[in-house]
Amino acid sequence: MNIARMISRTVDGTFQYLLEAIARIFSPSDDAYRNIGVQPFTGEALSEWLETGFSR
Repeated sequence: MNIARMISRTVDGTFQYLLEAIARIFSPSDDAYRNIGVQPFTGEALSEWLETGFSR
């Protein structure tokens, strides 16, 4: 009886582990990224930088 109980617990634990993994895969995302959108360019244009001869 003891061996049957150990096998039952092992199978139950394995089944629960797999179900939790499947639930995690198919659940909605829990990422908390902010919606920031596209950031405006605030640097110098390359053509202006090249015209000055690489000087700052």
